[in-house]
Amino acid sequence: MNSEALAESALSASDRAAAVPGGRLSRLARLGTLATGVAGGMLAEGARQLAAGKRPKVSELVLTPANARRVADQLAQLRGAAMKVGQLMSMDAGSLLPPELSDILARLREDARTMPMSQVVQVLETHWGAGWEQGFERFSFTPCAAASIGQVHRARTRDGEELAIKLQYPGVRRSIDSDVDNVATLLRVSGLLPRSLDIAPLLDEAKRQLHEEADYRREADNLQRFGALLADAADFVLPQPVAALTRSDILAMSWVEGVAVESLADASQALRDRIAHRLIELLFRELFEFRLIQTDPNFANYRFDPASARLVLLDFGATRPYAEPVVAAYRALMTAAVRGERAAMAAAAQAIGYFRDDIHAHQREAVIDLFEIACEPLRHTGAYDFGTSDLAARLRDAGLKLSMERDFWHTPPADALFLHRKLGGLYLLAARLKARVEVGALAARWIGGAAA
Repeated sequence: MNSEALAESALSASDRAAAVPGGRLSRLARLGTLATGVAGGMLAEGARQLAAGKRPKVSELVLTPANARRVADQLAQLRGAAMKVGQLMSMDAGSLLPPELSDILARLREDARTMPMSQVVQVLETHWGAGWEQGFERFSFTPCAAASIGQVHRARTRDGEELAIKLQYPGVRRSIDSDVDNVATLLRVSGLLPRSLDIAPLLDEAKRQLHEEADYRREADNLQRFGALLADAADFVLPQPVAALTRSDILAMSWVEGVAVESLADASQALRDRIAHRLIELLFRELFEFRLIQTDPNFANYRFDPASARLVLLDFGATRPYAEPVVAAYRALMTAAVRGERAAMAAAAQAIGYFRDDIHAHQREAVIDLFEIACEPLRHTGAYDFGTSDLAARLRDAGLKLSMERDFWHTPPADALFLHRKLGGLYLLAARLKARVEVGALAARWIGGAAA
């Protein structure tokens, strides 16, 4: 490796670099420290309020700003599955959680810390062996991206090929089950989750999905599969996996240039509209045509290459297949929503698994109301203006109102959670871009009655 690359390595030490705890006991100690800190914060806040003549509620003691910082800081340092659970719950069940906890979990999505250079070298030597650097002309030890279970580095091979190298944090795979259980226990004990909410199915599904996401060879296969499915789509470009360098904990891919898609908020209206149009259309193709959905709506997974005017699609670890009966039920649900047929919507929601047998009639109607709001862009004739719409706020308020009825909530099927997570993420991105999209016309190809 040349002196330029070595000099760059020396600059890689950053305030945000912190060694990832790899062992089960050290990771458990993180949660123990967190629980102790939260309990101490509760006692201190309780004493303060009592001294002021107040009788504090337990929820008020848990959700102090200091405790919010403790939870966010410790989970961000722990990373791995614990951080991913926070991401999943904040995206999928945000309307069920107190606003303070939602804020904590939202912070986790933006607060990914990185491994120090010494740990990066250790990971590379473990999986590529000693002398791995001989195959590279340049390797940047400063990551260009970091997320819940890994971070990405840019490199150039001796042959001049520009690569993106995704490295998994040490200990992630073997700690998934215990991390998920420990974080769930912490949230339960602290009172941050309603006792009536049965999250066991979601936790089981989170474990399963996280084990899949932690297998980078599987992600490489997903990347190839999506590349083939989108071979006819000139507007998209995906990295190509490099099999010779890919391991279970390392994913090597071709480097694809691009800028953050949300940075285009001041681009021309036509470009913003086209980007949102293509991404929403892609979701319809994923659900109804491919029956395979990349379920992570993180804005960082979408980039734009100004030179080719193509959208760059990244991160296929959270790719999920959808069975034909589920797809058919969603087609029926959306078709009924577009036509305003509430009885048919209820039947489709029942087929998806959204209703318990003992659900009250008014609760069933409230869920149908939610679906009607979510399908509003499909019913709209002409371009739906996401920039001026209060759609996201209305969905949040309706969901929050329903969640207050503690005898209602059960965990919806994982297929529903992950699909709604993706759709909600695209709505938020379209709003960020202030895009106008003829969603009804897009949906008409697959959904009966949609505005053409």
